[in-house]
Amino acid sequence: MKINPRHSWELTVEEARAIQEQLRSEVITEDRLAPVQYVAGVDAGFEDSGTITRAAVAVLSFPDLQLRETAIARRPTTFPYVPGFLSFREIPAVLDALEKISITPDLILCDGQGIAHPRRFGIACHLGVLVEVPTIGVAKSLLVGKYAEVSDERGGWQPLLFQGDTIGAVLRTRTGVKPVYVSSGHRVSLTTAIEYVLRCTPKYRLPETTRWADKLSRGKEGERNLTN
Repeated sequence: MKINPRHSWELTVEEARAIQEQLRSEVITEDRLAPVQYVAGVDAGFEDSGTITRAAVAVLSFPDLQLRETAIARRPTTFPYVPGFLSFREIPAVLDALEKISITPDLILCDGQGIAHPRRFGIACHLGVLVEVPTIGVAKSLLVGKYAEVSDERGGWQPLLFQGDTIGAVLRTRTGVKPVYVSSGHRVSLTTAIEYVLRCTPKYRLPETTRWADKLSRGKEGERNLTN
């Protein structure tokens, strides 16, 4: 993938907040995606006491979810851990990894929030705007918002509400297992996001894209058998 940088990554928290406020106007929460043949997952981990960011991308064919391509990139970590600013810590290395792949995905699932974010600009939004690829946020934990109890069956969901708006969905991807937090990233509606997340989670709690990217970002390229 060819990446066109939009801003520097050497930033203060105040400068990062200003970029979120500026770029969130470009986020599209309606469906603007072509037929999906390839889905990708991105994730990042850290090495050397957090001084090095290790990012991974895994591209899978869709709908059969077979692994087609992977890439890993490392670069020095330049932004501190600050809740609500995850993208500024992880995306620089994620972009490096995306530049290495030859298959451009039609949809990217991010291990983090989309618009389910205090400023409606989580990592899935930020990445989607930068690379102009449809993105979905699929987070393992709640950042903001409230919701009603979700039914225990796979496919059950409740709207995630924040400041009077629906910012995402709390979705049960596996019966009897904790839900995930789904939100639009860029060029994908919430209804479509739920559909694709379910289609990418045929067996476990997390999408296959996320499971592959997470494994790679933690340095386990050789392990082909993933556990729950």
